[in-house]
Amino acid sequence: MIGHLSGRVLTVGEDTAIVEAGGVGYEVQGTPRLLMRLTPGEPASLSIETLVAETYIRLVAFESETERKCFRLLQSVQGVGAKAALSILQVLTPAALLDAIAVQDKSAVARAQGVGPKLAQRVVTELKGKTAGLGAGVPHGALADRLEGEEERAAPAGIKADAVTALLGLGFDEGSARQAVIDAGDAADSGLEALITAALKRLSR
Repeated sequence: MIGHLSGRVLTVGEDTAIVEAGGVGYEVQGTPRLLMRLTPGEPASLSIETLVAETYIRLVAFESETERKCFRLLQSVQGVGAKAALSILQVLTPAALLDAIAVQDKSAVARAQGVGPKLAQRVVTELKGKTAGLGAGVPHGALADRLEGEEERAAPAGIKADAVTALLGLGFDEGSARQAVIDAGDAADSGLEALITAALKRLSR
């Protein structure tokens, strides 16, 4: 199995790229976001997930080991295969994915092509509490891990997702909105309005 690949980019296509390492050209699949960052003739260092089936062996490339672990984690959810997992990682960085799981924000996951609301709900529900260790080196993810490690003392996580949606409606960017809601999580005990108010205070600092 190949877990990492360092070499020179030979070609970049719509869905795949070829990276030469040790005189061998390896075809790797990746998200459009990753492929756009690869330049023919330039070096590349990629984390690799090797997919093996009866009819093929496929290499899937990622920018980091954390992203590769997220790819694996997503596929542990019933109904999420490699294609859907890559689609989710196209619209959500590892940090954003971990935060979406922490606040149970299914709408963020549902932005991925081919992922409907029901599957998105399954992703954030089934992965709640399973992301420990994935946030290393990822600022938002580390906070998500901390949140998931605490006992649920209060309002359902859906309130946090509603608060994020409200902040997006006020014009805040998605990453900042999730961060503020996570930081203001204790205010969820007092309801949605209190949580939004507490998050707004943090955003105004």
